[in-house]
Amino acid sequence: MAESEAETPSTPIEFESKYFEHNGVRLPPFCRGKMEEISNFSLRSSDIWIVTYPKSGTSLLQEMVYLVSQGADPDEIGLMNIDEQLPVLEYPQPGLEIIQVIYMARNPKDLVVSYYQFHRSLRTMSYRGTFQEFCRRFMNDKLGYGSWFEHVQEFWEHRLDSNVLFLKYEDMFKDLSGQVEQLARFLGVDCDKAQLEALCMDTLDCMVGKHTELSVTRAWPVGLWKDIFTVSMNDKFDAVYRQKMGKSDLSFDFGF
Repeated sequence: MAESEAETPSTPIEFESKYFEHNGVRLPPFCRGKMEEISNFSLRSSDIWIVTYPKSGTSLLQEMVYLVSQGADPDEIGLMNIDEQLPVLEYPQPGLEIIQVIYMARNPKDLVVSYYQFHRSLRTMSYRGTFQEFCRRFMNDKLGYGSWFEHVQEFWEHRLDSNVLFLKYEDMFKDLSGQVEQLARFLGVDCDKAQLEALCMDTLDCMVGKHTELSVTRAWPVGLWKDIFTVSMNDKFDAVYRQKMGKSDLSFDFGF
């Protein structure tokens, strides 16, 4: 439960001081003391790595991978802690030498809104600045886990590698069956049409559980940024986006 502003206020200076650096990447305080252990983590040839920038649909992707690879019941997933089945390692960059990588990207405007709300709820961060200031930090690569722009572009450049599957969060809500089919093919899971439809229904059950805003009026949660961005902020964000992503052919659905 998020604490109130009065309980643990965090000024911009206090917020800034909570970060630390590991291999040139800014990380939040709850990652302290864990980096060496994670960097020495033993890899297996059968490992499947889910990689995302924060607030890019990580939990949703975890549940989808578990459903498809294990044939799990969505009701069972709803009762379990998915992190116990697919542990999360807070590490800035796992690299691409690992065997199978499933990467999920989300449009950065919706992402930064979700990231802001997340920071405000975290006891370890307790961010109390404005959204405008938080968004400027995001655009200037001053938040935890490094630059979103560099993160997504690095994996996009490897999207055609046989051991990499690059997915987009927005596509989960536009073309669920296509995304589940891609995921099953990548994981080597054979599905006939009936099995694929069942997987899609199971995945949809998980998605509705995660996204209470799914409704008749808003079929998919894309474009949430329009409720908080001002015209001026949007213009500045677009300018930074063009500057940092101009050479990339990676595109996103912003829910226009």
